[in-house]
Amino acid sequence: MKKYLSLLLLLFTISGIAQHTIIGKWKTIDDETGKAMAVIEIYEFKGKIYGRIQEVINPNNRKHKCDKCPGEDKGKGLIGLNVIKGLTKDGDEYNGGKILDPKSGKLYKCYITLENDDKLKVRGYIGISLIGRTQYWHRVK
Repeated sequence: MKKYLSLLLLLFTISGIAQHTIIGKWKTIDDETGKAMAVIEIYEFKGKIYGRIQEVINPNNRKHKCDKCPGEDKGKGLIGLNVIKGLTKDGDEYNGGKILDPKSGKLYKCYITLENDDKLKVRGYIGISLIGRTQYWHRVK
């Protein structure tokens, strides 16, 4: 019986640790309309954090392309498009990279913080972080 209780305690501890990360799938919420827009998969590659669009919620927008995007992203479809690029961990914050707005095609400086295990604060800005926009994304379970 003691073994089973120890094992259960270990599993709960591990699952609690595993959730305290930005890695995973997140539902984006439009800060103007409050509607869900997409599911972004945040992942780590070579020590940096990236996020790509996994799903576009509105079926009418699924075939849209990023016609206004710069460089290699120009003309790409939204599904699979990397919108978070090259963030690094700095304490409780991830920063030093960029976030792409597929609607406008503009790249912004970005930082991300985990508000709680299921809520992510994503801030895109120009110059200093006071001049920007914040969205809150919710973990997809």
